[in-house]
Amino acid sequence: MADGKVSWQDYNDAQMDRQPRPLTTRLLELAGPGHGRRAVDLGCGSGVETRALVTAGWHVTAVDADPSMPPRLADLVAAGQVDTVVSDLREVALAPTDLVHGSLSLPFVPRADFAALWERIVASVRPGGWIAVDLFGWRDDWSSAPQLSFHDRSDVDDLLTGFDVVEVLEEERDAPSFNGAVKHWHVLHVIARRPG
Repeated sequence: MADGKVSWQDYNDAQMDRQPRPLTTRLLELAGPGHGRRAVDLGCGSGVETRALVTAGWHVTAVDADPSMPPRLADLVAAGQVDTVVSDLREVALAPTDLVHGSLSLPFVPRADFAALWERIVASVRPGGWIAVDLFGWRDDWSSAPQLSFHDRSDVDDLLTGFDVVEVLEEERDAPSFNGAVKHWHVLHVIARRPG
């Protein structure tokens, strides 16, 4: 985590029983049933959003650096609905896909590495495919941390050049982080679609 006091395994273990995040729910309303189309869930963590994608009919490649991730999705792997990849997002190879989902994961890619990862994400999305990501805004309390990435609305427009921007919802609130410390959250919830 940003403060280094909590492991990703601790965080992911604690997330197992929550509902899918609003970004995921909204994405599935817009993208509709997967009918076996390919999706990638970047920073899938507990697998909650991966399971929501599978329930909606998508075949998902679930990616996370936490080595405790694959057992959480073992039933879906056995059913042939999910492939798991344990990898840092900066190093993962992205095959052509119909949907890229990253709920509160991309902000944890260091600024210096974000552009290269984003280039690979954009290149992987097929015509008619979707991108749905959460990004941290510059008014977030963690914005001075170089190991994280931050964006404003104009950055989002630049990132999505060539895509149809479907929705950008900007959220600001004071609430606890996982370690219990209250912080100011500034998050941009982004959904876009490649034409075609």
